[in-house]
Amino acid sequence: MSAEATNPASPGPVAPAVSAAATAPAAPRADRRKSRPRIDLRRLGRAALLGPAVRGKLPDAISHVVEAHRAHHPDADLDPLRRAYVLAESSHRGQMRKSGEPYITHPLAVTLILAELGAETTTLTASLLHDTVEDTDVTLDQVREQFGEEVRYLVDGVTKLEKVDYGAAAEPETFRKMLVATGSDVRVMSIKLADRLHNMRTLGVMRPEKQARIAKVTRDVLIPLAERLGVQALKTEMEDLVFAILHREEYEHTRELIAENAARPDDPLAVVAEEMRGVLREAGIPAEVLIRPRHFVSVHRVARKRGQLRGTDFGRLLVLVNEDADCYGVLGELHTCMTPVVSEFKDFIAVPKFNLYQSLHTAVARPQARAESPGGTPIAVQVVEVLIRTHQMHKVAEAGVVALGNPYAPASDDPADGERADPTRPGWLSRLLDWQQAAPDPDTFWSTLREDLAQDREITVFRPDGGTLGLPEGASCVDAAYAQYGEDAHACIGARVNGRLATLSTVLQDGDTVQLLMGQDPASEPSREWLEHAHTPAARIAIQRWLATHPGGGNGTEDAGGTRRAPAGATAPARPTGGSRAEAAAGVTPAEGAPAVRSRDADVLVDRPGAAVRLARCCTPVPPDEITGFAVRGGVVTVHRVECAAVAHMKGRGRTEVGVRWGDTAECRVTLVAESFGRPHLLADLTEAISSTGVDIVSATVEPPSQQRVRHTYTLQLPDAARLPALMRAMRDVPGVYDVSRAQHQAPSS
Repeated sequence: MSAEATNPASPGPVAPAVSAAATAPAAPRADRRKSRPRIDLRRLGRAALLGPAVRGKLPDAISHVVEAHRAHHPDADLDPLRRAYVLAESSHRGQMRKSGEPYITHPLAVTLILAELGAETTTLTASLLHDTVEDTDVTLDQVREQFGEEVRYLVDGVTKLEKVDYGAAAEPETFRKMLVATGSDVRVMSIKLADRLHNMRTLGVMRPEKQARIAKVTRDVLIPLAERLGVQALKTEMEDLVFAILHREEYEHTRELIAENAARPDDPLAVVAEEMRGVLREAGIPAEVLIRPRHFVSVHRVARKRGQLRGTDFGRLLVLVNEDADCYGVLGELHTCMTPVVSEFKDFIAVPKFNLYQSLHTAVARPQARAESPGGTPIAVQVVEVLIRTHQMHKVAEAGVVALGNPYAPASDDPADGERADPTRPGWLSRLLDWQQAAPDPDTFWSTLREDLAQDREITVFRPDGGTLGLPEGASCVDAAYAQYGEDAHACIGARVNGRLATLSTVLQDGDTVQLLMGQDPASEPSREWLEHAHTPAARIAIQRWLATHPGGGNGTEDAGGTRRAPAGATAPARPTGGSRAEAAAGVTPAEGAPAVRSRDADVLVDRPGAAVRLARCCTPVPPDEITGFAVRGGVVTVHRVECAAVAHMKGRGRTEVGVRWGDTAECRVTLVAESFGRPHLLADLTEAISSTGVDIVSATVEPPSQQRVRHTYTLQLPDAARLPALMRAMRDVPGVYDVSRAQHQAPSS
């Protein structure tokens, strides 16, 4: 796009690239359509100087663009392309690139890249015109009059991106503007990425320091953006071009490895591909099996990971089918007829990646025979990676948002209301639009942007209502809270992960179910310690923004696990009343007014005649819990639940384990912990719910309230252990109570 782009000079001898016009260092791609003759843009550009074509006819200069466009959109109206080319050529006439080529060759090349990816006509029209407003006398009003508001909008967006100064001092604010334009219409960034790719292809005559500067910005910002937009075809070629400029020696070594492998008389990937075709033919699954060579950077990464490369490391096999169900059918056949590497299986169809990518990933192993050994004795195992997807999934995997067409075109049964709403925008872009507006200053925005772009993997976690949240790998419950509730997450007091209470610092894993526990006090405040656990821009910016406007706030502290504790001045714990010394030592004290009952335990049979039995208060086992016993002083046997933390401790101390089992008597004592939000009359409502089930309260205590969160501990005497589930349900049904669990104390330290 800029006049800095020069003549097409690649960094070195390279293989054919993605586009027919490319000279980038990318490995051959067997899955591409039959390649067209190489396009001589220099010749076409000079021909364009002779003047526009006869009105109404398509100029020869855009014939290759039209051919690529018709391959994806056979019924497209080509008149806008003709008129756009005529305007662009006449406007740029006389302008030259540094290489001496007519400038019109640049928008032609950019448009061809997008046409190859399947961009729709409006995007191609804007691409042809993307430099006219910046570099010629054409105005946005003229673009609107001749091509409509949508093309004007795209050209204006790309023009604003062209004003981005890539200097270090200007990066924060200018990239904020760039991403705002991208979020408003992803096609703006599509044109920008194609423009950068063509300029990267033509960096050959620039000064080395300028090449390095442009390559670094491409590496740090534009390549991650291409990844997030799912435009893998552009991303991989830009990666190779950056690799050739910034890591020349490694690039040359990788190029030699690829050349040596290409010169081999046999291709092990071709052998496995033919085996797969036979398997799928016998299974009756119509499928296309293609060899997909790795690009330069991918080969380099595999070499660093595995050391010496085998033939199957230079590519992967791509299986294309017609229907989603066929993907799983292919997977089943391959895993049945070949040896699967189970650890390599990933299902991105059921759970697509954040950039719309869908595919099944697997790998199969086959023995590698040494040709010169007697009988070709197998000496190693070759692992072949396999990608399985439909043709439509493959189109989206290669072109990302470019393949989605016009995201603003209304459905056939929906009236056009003029509202710009992008139903295909990836979740990452939607979140980006939210947090960039909340960033308190450009520097904060820039630092969080760089951190976010550095995240190359995303996980999906599920909400209890069935919804999902897309988060970067390593995200915590703090990040989930702000992703779901925005600034209302300031009131979050905890979480349940996969049904278990968890601290806000808990790191989430792909597929986890997260229920966020929100306090009822609208004045709740976040803790400064949350910044240590926040990984997403949305969370970090929201917390920093609140702390900046509340200099004295955020004093509530957390322990190492991220659990909130009360700030200074919090309400003191209720004074315990009565109770035995044993109960006091156990941290359980009778509530005021609790009925006096005699201490009774469930009947336990012990494999030690005459031994006294005591149920451990650390885990309060009840029938039908699985239990074990240990002999302690005085011939007493203490009975624990087998999952109690004290069991491993006592085994480590050499305590003698004694066989125990439940007898016929179901009467038992149990300790329950209720987690709740603070509110008036909560203790009275809880004790009433307990009494309504016919259970006696032996003792109770309430810990200090912390950020509207209250913890109650009850020791209860049940006439029948079978009543325990109903008792816990009744306690959970009390308004404000969000969890009731069995007490489980930590084992004492050795």
